[in-house]
Amino acid sequence: MFARSAVRALAAPSSRLFSSSAARSYKVAVLGAGGGIGQPLSLLLKSDPLVTSLSLYDIRGAPGVAADVSHVDTASEVKGYAADQLDKALEGVKVVVIPAGVPRKPGMSRDDLFNTNASIVRDLASAIARVAPAALILVISNPVNSTVPIVAGTLEKAGVFDPAHLFGVTTLDVVRSARFLSGIVGAQPSETPVTVVGGHSGPTIVPLLSQTSQGKNITGEEYSALVHRIQFGGDEVVKAKDGAGSATLSMAYAGAKFTNALLRGLSGEKGVITPTFVKSPLFADKGIDFFASNVELGTNGVEKIHPIGPISAEEEKLLEACLPELKKNIEKGKAFVA
Repeated sequence: MFARSAVRALAAPSSRLFSSSAARSYKVAVLGAGGGIGQPLSLLLKSDPLVTSLSLYDIRGAPGVAADVSHVDTASEVKGYAADQLDKALEGVKVVVIPAGVPRKPGMSRDDLFNTNASIVRDLASAIARVAPAALILVISNPVNSTVPIVAGTLEKAGVFDPAHLFGVTTLDVVRSARFLSGIVGAQPSETPVTVVGGHSGPTIVPLLSQTSQGKNITGEEYSALVHRIQFGGDEVVKAKDGAGSATLSMAYAGAKFTNALLRGLSGEKGVITPTFVKSPLFADKGIDFFASNVELGTNGVEKIHPIGPISAEEEKLLEACLPELKKNIEKGKAFVA
């Protein structure tokens, strides 16, 4: 028998899962909706009050996922599309979220995913350029440091690239940072937000702990261990799943969280700021034209790219290690679509 509190929790409006604005609502497509990230991501987006309709596509399984998710008692409509219906899935879509691709397995780096996922992302970007060229695109498919430049290059070739409309979703690094830091300092994760800059793999992930009241006093081995866990948290999940997958559930949560932030910005909410991997001027003088930093989201997508701000000596070293690796990842993506 359920406790009354549990019953109340189950009966609570699902809109409480998300911060929402009543101003506008949107059609969102998930490309790769049948996968380990795509299924829970689709469920979470069905719970978002800003989503008017969900368009779910995959090479297999999307109609079944759509039928299942469509029974959830929120207002949005859901439709699934089979492998040969990509163009139909993209019609009238405002936001496209791309979790498509193969997952990481034990011993596999994000770069090992490149050959398969690069082709998948390029082909999806070509379809977006053809059918929904004004859509805002959220790239989850790894390696993000390379797949975002692939999408940009594909859109550029089609003559429809808008830097304000393309995002690499690095929110999982932000989510992990808040969670891991909260565990150390004994606070709620909501009280330990951490800005994470750079990229979205290993040493390119740079958490700016010095900019948080809870994190700036962590030093020595504890600091090194925390940074390593944030940078390589994905390995922790891959190992724990023992070959059965990677970080799918936490990534779906992070993807839904970023999508909601973007939709709130599109709806006109002010002050929506979160780290994301975008075309950026911050390190363009070093030949690095994509970079994750705090970005203000607005009615056209990227409203303002914030500078990194003051950082500690330790973070300077992390940034020095990040930049050459990030440049290499970006150039790999660009070369793929050259």
